[in-house]
Amino acid sequence: MAEVTIPLRSHDEAVQVLGPYDRNAKLLRQALDIEIYTRGGNLRLKGPDSDVGEAQRRVEHLLGKLRKGRALDAGQIEKILLRADEPAARSDGPPQDVGGLSSYGAESLRAVAQVAGGGSPKKHVLRARAVEPRGQNQRRYLEAIEENALTFGSGPAGTGKTFLAVVAAVRALRDGACRRLIITRPVVEAGERLGFLPGDVQAKLNPYMRPVYDALFDLVGFEDVARLEQAGVIEIAPLAYMRGRTLANAFVILDEAQNTTVSQMKMFLTRMGEGSTVVVTGDPNQSDLPDSTKNGLIDAIRLLRGFAGIGFAEFTASDIVRHPLVEQIVRAYEGGPKRG
Repeated sequence: MAEVTIPLRSHDEAVQVLGPYDRNAKLLRQALDIEIYTRGGNLRLKGPDSDVGEAQRRVEHLLGKLRKGRALDAGQIEKILLRADEPAARSDGPPQDVGGLSSYGAESLRAVAQVAGGGSPKKHVLRARAVEPRGQNQRRYLEAIEENALTFGSGPAGTGKTFLAVVAAVRALRDGACRRLIITRPVVEAGERLGFLPGDVQAKLNPYMRPVYDALFDLVGFEDVARLEQAGVIEIAPLAYMRGRTLANAFVILDEAQNTTVSQMKMFLTRMGEGSTVVVTGDPNQSDLPDSTKNGLIDAIRLLRGFAGIGFAEFTASDIVRHPLVEQIVRAYEGGPKRG
């Protein structure tokens, strides 16, 4: 048995090597008989000599590229760590734990397996529920997403901002307009101190991402969402995990953007890569930031309005599609006139 320590220069390096929710670490454990974890700011590898040596070569190869300033997306990092570019690593079959997905044919499963690699975006046979916009503002919102690389959807809760962004993302994935779907949000508590939640990063993040998962499950189904996550086609991660990345050939949604600071919003918007579509959603009137903190969503809308390639959709209380009382509640809090 061998044990190797690889020094890391920053927390960002650890995040990039281990992957979102330790995805890369899990894939390496499946490919090689090793344990991989961080301790004392360093990366530790443990296992049989040959497997540890191979894992060390792959990790150091990746770190070498990152330290030279190479901007690598999640797919490229995974390809380096799994040596997916080598003939021995290629397979005509589906990736492990993805077989048996009823709504995919053999070709589509191979597309899912290759979705993070090079080449043109692949179409996916998704049995997504058909959704039609309710009202002119929702229709204009979907049109803005189709026509622009970056779209801001702002307005009160219940107007369909997040749900319709997910609808557009699923369509883009199905039609081959993107390789993967990335959904992120700032992790800010809504006026409550929840303390330390149990579990890994995924378990801690799930309560914050519940609205996004609800939309995906409604459109695509629980089983298919789970398998697409396992294949790396769908990634749901906290905003902090976006730092240092280039999000290319992806449909990216930043939800609850009213809880971003100006620096967080700038960091996120400058992650845009070639072939990507980005949608930013939020309600400027429901920020959970301290009163003294400048709001990143409001600031970005002010700065970027009028730029070519950037769309804006602004919803009002009359666009709310939840329970009829929600519109009245929003109007009451905004001090507007009652209806009915």
